[in-house]
Amino acid sequence: MAPGSTRPTSRDVAQAAGVSQAAVSLVLGDKWRGRVSEATAQRVREAARDLGYRPNLAARNLRLGRTRTVLLVVPALTTEFFAGVYTGAARVAAEHGFGVVLYPSPEGIGPARDPFASAQAALDGVIASSMAADALTAIRGDQLPLVMLDSDPEGSLGAATVNLDIAGGVRQVAEHLLGLGHRRFLHLAADVASWTFEVRARELAARIGTVPGTSVRTTRAPISIEGAVTAAEAALSTPGPRPTALVCDDDKLAAGAYKAARRLGLRIPDDLSVTGLDDLALATALDPELTTVRLDAELFGEQGMRALLAVLESRTPDAGDIPVELVVRGSTAPPNAS
Repeated sequence: MAPGSTRPTSRDVAQAAGVSQAAVSLVLGDKWRGRVSEATAQRVREAARDLGYRPNLAARNLRLGRTRTVLLVVPALTTEFFAGVYTGAARVAAEHGFGVVLYPSPEGIGPARDPFASAQAALDGVIASSMAADALTAIRGDQLPLVMLDSDPEGSLGAATVNLDIAGGVRQVAEHLLGLGHRRFLHLAADVASWTFEVRARELAARIGTVPGTSVRTTRAPISIEGAVTAAEAALSTPGPRPTALVCDDDKLAAGAYKAARRLGLRIPDDLSVTGLDDLALATALDPELTTVRLDAELFGEQGMRALLAVLESRTPDAGDIPVELVVRGSTAPPNAS
């Protein structure tokens, strides 16, 4: 460290790594590719970490004319999923000297007050869930560099989209239940106008429809446990052959389905198999534990932030949906012979 200095400087990092200050600036500004070697970049990062170096972002922002602040627009924080998305996005942002401001849009209340006098003046870019598109428009976030999460790539507002392989997850659920021998299905669908829920309905109907003798009924519910209880109880009480498998759009709906089944005297999984989608902490709190699709929320946030960084640097973001995984637990079994 330079004599008398209270904090390490880029010159200290350069000396420790045996490189020029220009090389340090390139590496820590994440603009080194094609200019310095991977080994040199690694050496600079290690030197900066060992010295505890932090760039002077205020001075850098004056030079760049950027705030290095990103807005993450999500629905109401009613589950830990979007908390995971924020954690992942903030982790990658911090590695690049950015901060992330979380902007939840409470359902049924309308968008929260704009946290900035002018979003366009205070932000470098926006990452937004398609479930919060109304809030996005209200703060003029669609006029900034924008990455959409869970959004139709063909009709997205954003410069890039990042999606989980929800279609693949629903196919895994359908294959699992069909393999157990289920033929009568009830789809407890989220009553939310969003592309990601349209995908769930479309893929479930398409996959089950390939097997002769199958049927799928759909009932909609708000994404709340009590809303799911009401909808599932009514659907399971409908005259006629009762479904043997209940496919829920998310784990909260599945929790409501459990309560509805118990009110009707149905045993899970003996009388009714139930599946969810998310793999929230709730999934293992239920009894029996819930068969569901695990979504990596933190990786989702990380990929969203990486895509926005690419947009800001005029690079093409990585393509491809993020893989998901079916987790089989105690809520699914072959249908009762009766």
